[in-house]
Amino acid sequence: MRPSRTGPDADAPLWRAAQVFRLVTVVYAVGSQFAMVVNYTRPNLSWFFTGVLVAWSLVSAVLLSREGRSRRTVAAVDQIVAVALMAATRLVADHDWYSNHQTMPTTLWVANAVLSAAIFGGPPAGIGSAILMSVVSAVVRDQINLDLWRDATAPVLAACGVAMGFATTTARRAHRQLEEAVRVAAAMEERERLGRQVHDGVLQVLALVQRRGLELGGDAAELAAMAREQEAALRQLISEQNTDVDRGGENTDLTAMVRAFVGAAATVSAPADPIMIARARAEELTALVSAALSNTELHAGADAAVYVLVEDLGDEIVLSIRDDGVGIEPGRLDEARRQGRMGVSKSIVGRAEWLGGVALLDSTAGEGTEWEIRVPKGNE
Repeated sequence: MRPSRTGPDADAPLWRAAQVFRLVTVVYAVGSQFAMVVNYTRPNLSWFFTGVLVAWSLVSAVLLSREGRSRRTVAAVDQIVAVALMAATRLVADHDWYSNHQTMPTTLWVANAVLSAAIFGGPPAGIGSAILMSVVSAVVRDQINLDLWRDATAPVLAACGVAMGFATTTARRAHRQLEEAVRVAAAMEERERLGRQVHDGVLQVLALVQRRGLELGGDAAELAAMAREQEAALRQLISEQNTDVDRGGENTDLTAMVRAFVGAAATVSAPADPIMIARARAEELTALVSAALSNTELHAGADAAVYVLVEDLGDEIVLSIRDDGVGIEPGRLDEARRQGRMGVSKSIVGRAEWLGGVALLDSTAGEGTEWEIRVPKGNE
């Protein structure tokens, strides 16, 4: 799990905090060196390795505090340096000493490599680094056993990896939610601004066109009717301020998508809360509504009113498309299939079945038509 490369660096506070911890552990490691050097068989070499530890700690602290691609390389080198310094314990002390003490860099300093891996790659990388460091420590000290209570190295490193890994995951999730909230707020603000402009300008012009067209009559009356339809559509659009904003993610609000497609062609009724489902599924359901509206426009009659009902039943979505048109004569659909006209069976019934649901038709000549489409919500 990697941080987004757009916008502020979500991991920056964690990296900076980890480098403060690193510098504290350097002080501890140097203090440990002063206390333990009298036990080493090669004290001068131990001071050389301590110098390497201090130098690398300062360099890595600076590089990891800066945002950039170098963090991957530094985090990888961190693992190598930690392993090398642990292995160097055998070069500066005899078996009797290193088999009964912690390795030369100290477990606390080695935890820096685990923290770097955890911040960069989350819990899996943190745990993987902790296991690596624990195994190396056990091999170097000839203490390979399953008695974790005798040596706290493995539990301490594992705890660091898990804790920092989950802290990183949480920080990234919170950062994404914050960015999303900012985008939504900006979108809503822009939408309200445009709504005011539309209301102050376009709607007034459409109302004027409608009124003058009705006064003039003739061809102007048709223009007035078109202006009335567009005015109604715009008023519906700017009044839906509580509709969940489409953020371009994997999920989207089915209600918002259906309303945007239908416009003024039908009256849409839906729950107040957004119906969030997979985007591909929402697109297919909107296509179902489109096919049903197309059939209504062709066959229901010019004066037919259309109503779309969207229902969320928890694990099932129900779409009802009803009109008060002329209806369908008995046997008309079967006749259309025999004539090779597959619009209804393919666009509506076939699509509903492909989504794992059913499309039921209820129509009586002279009393209108109703499609009831029931499909699984499909969020699992």
